[in-house]
Amino acid sequence: MRILFTTVGLPGHLFPLVPLAWACRARGHEVLVATTEDFRATVLRAGLPVCSWSSSGGVEDVAAADRVPAGEQRFAHGRAFAKIARRSLSGAAELVRNWRPDLVVSERAERAGPLVAAEHGLPRVELHWGTPELPEYRAAWEAEGGGDPVGAADLLLNPWPPSLRADYAGGHQSIRHVAYNGDASVPRWLTDPRHPPRVCLTFGTLLPHLGSRDIGGFVVSLLRRLGSLELELVVAIDDRVAATWPALPGHVRHAGRLPLAEVLPTCAATINHAGQGTALTALAAACPQVMIPQFDDQYDNAEAVAKGGAGIMLLPAEATTEAVYRACRAILRSAEHRSAAGQLAAEIAAQPSAADVAAQLEGLL
Repeated sequence: MRILFTTVGLPGHLFPLVPLAWACRARGHEVLVATTEDFRATVLRAGLPVCSWSSSGGVEDVAAADRVPAGEQRFAHGRAFAKIARRSLSGAAELVRNWRPDLVVSERAERAGPLVAAEHGLPRVELHWGTPELPEYRAAWEAEGGGDPVGAADLLLNPWPPSLRADYAGGHQSIRHVAYNGDASVPRWLTDPRHPPRVCLTFGTLLPHLGSRDIGGFVVSLLRRLGSLELELVVAIDDRVAATWPALPGHVRHAGRLPLAEVLPTCAATINHAGQGTALTALAAACPQVMIPQFDDQYDNAEAVAKGGAGIMLLPAEATTEAVYRACRAILRSAEHRSAAGQLAAEIAAQPSAADVAAQLEGLL
């Protein structure tokens, strides 16, 4: 079977697809990832074959949409993804016509693949990210493209624990979250005995690259305040971003690329933005979270984790250095948060693996 995986050019959108793509390859299927030219190298580092169907589309598009008022951001981001899809449509049509896939698997922001698959009568699978339904994305597509001819996918995959899903996701097929962290290596110190407790601060793969937020200034101030808690602090961030920050306090063990799937199981807590990859990796590691969502699905993700008892959510306007310090202190002292995080980790572990789902995909033909 030939399976075409499609994604916009953003790590947080590709990474959840990688375990399933590899599971399909392990079952003997041909796999090809389609994305934008400027994102090909990231896919290649995942060891997957890739082709481009348009020149660019990713950080720059989202960064431009990020400059609108907060209440308009979901629509603006949806419109950015719609524009990327429009630029990709001709290349997508040519690829599907020439490569002749049997099945198309897309992440929910990528629309060119589903559109062309629908035109060719191909079965379609969508890997869901985030907990909200995001009707703003559909409205943005209709505004940009004059209508959306794509109906529901044949199979909707959802990696969130069922107990944290909204009602609209009742018909989604579960898939276990398995973190893929790109080419970040495991530092030797990560395997050493640790004392005092370790806390990881991260704002994901996209947020630090958006110039509309002073992430560096906030992080440095927060790290200084957290120093009074006698913690070992690590900051998982792009090396290029970390290089632009002021000197960090001496109690910060590391600031740069880190594989969260290896780091978070060693942590007593994490401070993050509630992006899906970070939030689910923390849940799978039974690591309590202090969450400061910034846009789109992150608000709903944070609210879901907080309602599930595994974290504390602070809105951006509430997230002063002192407020985050107090939330982190509370999380570290809370047996209830640790217990809830452990229960959600067990729920994630019980979901079907990527290998199980890869076998299920064969039944769609």
